[in-house]
Amino acid sequence: MTTLPRRLVYLTALFCKAFVLVVCAQVPETATLTPPHPAAWAGSNVEHVYGLMEAKPHAKGMLVLNADTLTFTSKSAHVVLPRGRVHAMSTGHERVELFGTTGQILRMVIPDGGGLAAAAVMHHRVDMLTVQYVDAKGGEHAAVFYLPEAQAEAALAAFGIEPRSPRVVAGKGCEGAVVEPGSVVVETSGWADSQVPPAYRALVYEHVIDRLRKTRGVRYVYRNGESGAGGVCAQHVITLTLEGFRPGNQVKRSALGPIGLFVGTTQMTMSARITGDGGLNSTEEIKSSVRDQSESITVADKIAKRVAKRYAAAVMPRKGSPATLPPAMGTASRQYSEVE
Repeated sequence: MTTLPRRLVYLTALFCKAFVLVVCAQVPETATLTPPHPAAWAGSNVEHVYGLMEAKPHAKGMLVLNADTLTFTSKSAHVVLPRGRVHAMSTGHERVELFGTTGQILRMVIPDGGGLAAAAVMHHRVDMLTVQYVDAKGGEHAAVFYLPEAQAEAALAAFGIEPRSPRVVAGKGCEGAVVEPGSVVVETSGWADSQVPPAYRALVYEHVIDRLRKTRGVRYVYRNGESGAGGVCAQHVITLTLEGFRPGNQVKRSALGPIGLFVGTTQMTMSARITGDGGLNSTEEIKSSVRDQSESITVADKIAKRVAKRYAAAVMPRKGSPATLPPAMGTASRQYSEVE
């Protein structure tokens, strides 16, 4: 009678052991917690100059690059770009005034020409990191960041994407397709052969997109490479070609006073060809320069503003002529997130 309890205890122990083995066997090895990929590069004093739709221009925050993503976090935005969407990175640098606009105001109140002397020393170098990427629709994007001196090259090396020519986008045929009223697509031509630094190319492209969105009568702006749903084509096409560029020097413009209007200027020349409905075919050469004490990259927005004006003048109906665009819609009504 004393052996039965021992057998029960023995069988119970075997059952418990088997149960534990079965349960453990069903738990995959990947269930163990794995730490996220460590950052290949991280910077906490990074300024987003322009390009990210979710982040405000000149917002400052942290830029983190790792094996899977590029992440920028500021007070009002958290933008994550999957690494697979990023197809090129480039670096550059520029000298800008210390304290920005505040520094210019401080120099203006220095008497006896002291402001010009101060301008020669009130500046510092910043590195520029240009990131080219695509959204879920294939549309081209570009974002430019200011990094502390000598940090852009380290970020590029850590992320492991070498600068290269922009990807070639095959044009889609629009013969027989539905034309979307009030739409325009922005295409680039010959940018790979241009001597314009990548940051300036990126800023011109992004500013042109945004300026067109604010143009009267424009309903939607397609990006280079973006495909319309259901075979819809844009009503007009703007083909941008960069033809000339001369880098300027903000320090010279500030330190030389009136002479700086002629010595330290940043100049850019672009050709904008506008084609579309009704046999529209117009080519304009657009020039712009920076002749004040602002940063040289402001030339990008100046030339973009002129492109938008030339486009509006080319497509808006004249008095007594039939309308080629629908009623004014203001800013583009169709928006989408660049990261999905």
